Amino acid sequence: MASLAWLLIPLFAAVGAAIWGSWAARDRTSGDISELAGYARFREAMGKAEQTRPTADAHWKKDTVDTV
Repeated sequence: MASLAWLLIPLFAAVGAAIWGSWAARDRTSGDISELAGYARFREAMGKAEQTRPTADAHWKKDTVDTV
């Protein structure tokens, strides 16, 4: 039984390597357009947030805590 286990370990490793190899070699070109569009929307939203953000001085004065 122990010899069977030693023979199955490389078999499982080979099957796992074949699955990983097919996953790593898959075609990934289909999602580039939607990802680039999402990144453009993200940059636009961050640009709007930068323009509407209050100044650091106003935020600092509002959140200060008096220490004893």
